[in-house]
Amino acid sequence: MYRWGLLLAALLLTGCGKQEETYQAQLSQTPADNAKEYVVGIHPLHNPKRLFEIYQPIISHIEQNIPGAHFKLEASRNYEEFDKKLYSGHFDFAMPNPYQTVLSLKHGYRVFGKMGDDKNFRGIILVRKDSGIRTVRDLKGKKIAYPAATALAATLMPQYYLHTHGIDVNRDIENLYVGSQESSIMNVLRGHTAAGATWPLPWNTFTQEHPDLAAQLEIKWQTETLPNNAWVVRADIPTELTARFAALLFGLNASPAGLDMLAHVPISKFEPASNESYQPVREYLKVFSATVRPIDY
Repeated sequence: MYRWGLLLAALLLTGCGKQEETYQAQLSQTPADNAKEYVVGIHPLHNPKRLFEIYQPIISHIEQNIPGAHFKLEASRNYEEFDKKLYSGHFDFAMPNPYQTVLSLKHGYRVFGKMGDDKNFRGIILVRKDSGIRTVRDLKGKKIAYPAATALAATLMPQYYLHTHGIDVNRDIENLYVGSQESSIMNVLRGHTAAGATWPLPWNTFTQEHPDLAAQLEIKWQTETLPNNAWVVRADIPTELTARFAALLFGLNASPAGLDMLAHVPISKFEPASNESYQPVREYLKVFSATVRPIDY
């Protein structure tokens, strides 16, 4: 029970607390003399520590191959903080979720790439195996955990799924936005909520690192898919620099070291994309806003 309690506390705290600055200081590289600094933001796919472990090797690889530029990876404590930074133009390069991507285009960014493996960009709804929940309607009157109101795969897509299967998400259930993917998983594991929504990447990581705990849960429902997370760049960043950044990112799957970095994400590749690649997301958000709950899009 003591080990269980420590794990729970660690995971539930990942959605809050001032961890961002600590991991920047520990894991960001020191810029070379006269190197121009560019801030790279990754939306809260994981808690800050985990995010740095996965993405710092990728950013370091890009920096090592672009002389005269320093790329500082920056985590955010939660979606709200990331959104504020993105929409204010704080990031030079960023990897937002597709919903944040669509909104970022109104704030001076453009899409130049994306994660591959669109088949994995879907929402999943977890329940405890011993919960007795069999149908979507069994969730009526119960609490459901999500990482954040603006998470697309882990919140909007599950809520749309529930809507299309007979649940009024504004009246029939209590929606709890718990701060992170890990917290959403842990809330259902501990029985604080009847179900928890997330998406395959953090769930796969959790099952690998905590198989004994993951065995107590099951994926009860899955949504359809949409284009995966985007890479965007602020419009004033030099085109040549963006092209070099993109080429290194898209070339990771061409070497054993790069494949190892991708395996930790885990995806098979990053690939080219444009603003038009996210038209299906715009259409999805339009329908969601009209039928489930109003959102900006």
